[in-house]
Amino acid sequence: DVVYLNGGVAARVLPALRDSRTVLHVHDLVDRVPSHWRRADVVLADSEAVADRLDGLEAHVVGCPVDLDPPDVAPPWPPGGEIVGFVGRLEPRKAPLDLVHAAPHIRAARPGARVVLVGDDPFHADPGYTEVVRSAPDVEHYGWVDGAAGLMRHLDVLVLPSHAEPFGTVLAEAMAVGTPVVATRVGGLAEVVDDGVTGLLVEPGRPEELAAAVARVLERREVMGAAARTHARKFGADAYAERVSSLLDAAA
Repeated sequence: DVVYLNGGVAARVLPALRDSRTVLHVHDLVDRVPSHWRRADVVLADSEAVADRLDGLEAHVVGCPVDLDPPDVAPPWPPGGEIVGFVGRLEPRKAPLDLVHAAPHIRAARPGARVVLVGDDPFHADPGYTEVVRSAPDVEHYGWVDGAAGLMRHLDVLVLPSHAEPFGTVLAEAMAVGTPVVATRVGGLAEVVDDGVTGLLVEPGRPEELAAAVARVLERREVMGAAARTHARKFGADAYAERVSSLLDAAA
């Protein structure tokens, strides 16, 4: 009854679906809206930032779903110290190198703090960049961890220093398990983080500001963590399913 097209690649078949009701879900910050996207009966967007790029389309912002109580995952790092973590792809867009550059300033403000980066670059976006991050002497690097959402509860703060981001699911996952966050004020990240309540937002590409924000969040870790857990409920999978299913019903 309804064809759900999950992403821009799937949207390429829209011209062939003239006799079907269609829902197009856009997850990316696009630079151009293909003319055939206008054939979709309903358009969904992960964030207001994504929707704002969809000129000429009436997009419904639905967010992204997260597990509010993921299974616990043992951390790959040894115990000890405050853990400042990055979890994700080691690529320029997500800017883990900004956290690497912030690491000395973080330790100066919070002696004993450790900066850990969990992830890799499966898409080989920039192998040279990834190798610089991996070999940085001031941080600990660990590869991919299955079920990383359950790993977040072992962080004292999660940092996402991205230079562009449509939503930032990793932030919602961290907050869901009571971990406050520091992120950049780009794309949809400001829609996920309640600045000053569940974490802090900073401008991208400024490691010293990033470090100062991390130190401030660590000082308020318990209060911000509790607020983060409450705030993240709106990103839960059940709430997301209700939002999307009502739109799918309308399309049908």
